[in-house]
Amino acid sequence: MVPRSYTAIDPDRLPDELADVLLAADHAGTALRVALDGPHAAGPDALAETLREPLLAGGRAFAHIRAETFWRDASLRFEHGRHDVTAFRDDWIDVAALRREVLGPLGPGGSGEYLPTLRDPTTNRTTREPRRTAAPGSIVIVSGELLLGRDLPFDVAIHLALGPAARARRTPEEWAWTLPAFEDYDRGVDPLATADVVVRLDDPRHPAISRLTPGGPR
Repeated sequence: MVPRSYTAIDPDRLPDELADVLLAADHAGTALRVALDGPHAAGPDALAETLREPLLAGGRAFAHIRAETFWRDASLRFEHGRHDVTAFRDDWIDVAALRREVLGPLGPGGSGEYLPTLRDPTTNRTTREPRRTAAPGSIVIVSGELLLGRDLPFDVAIHLALGPAARARRTPEEWAWTLPAFEDYDRGVDPLATADVVVRLDDPRHPAISRLTPGGPR
């Protein structure tokens, strides 16, 4: 496999750069379905919100869904204990619900009606939020951890990459037990090879970006 090439980018320019990628992307459904994948320490939820303004300025409707609002019920997540790494890696996200309630309806042949949240990640209660109808051409970003390699039908995948040392340094102590899950993810899913866009954020003051072109090297 040809190594990816990275270009340094001003962090203030990063939202506009990612927005440009998404505004130019093709899709066949009601909305462009985007995975903004990365460990919590890389800030995927916060970065997704910074894309709102440039995407709206580009004339596209925008919606942001946090993957943690599609976690499974706590009784299932914690079946083998609160700090079970395998469960965190494989079972916390309700993949079937995310596909059924969001990605399927927004894709080709879908109704265009999607559920913006399923469950409050803090209280574990269902949110009972009503469905919304996506305008044609919308850009819907699902942000969160460990999103790739699950056969979810995203049109564009963006991965925020932190090396093991940066992850360990920037992960809060109460979440340090999850670090082995990301090492497994790097080995098994290899998001650096499979994502359409990779942003290296080991030093957030000096990010670097790699974008794939059709038929081009990864």
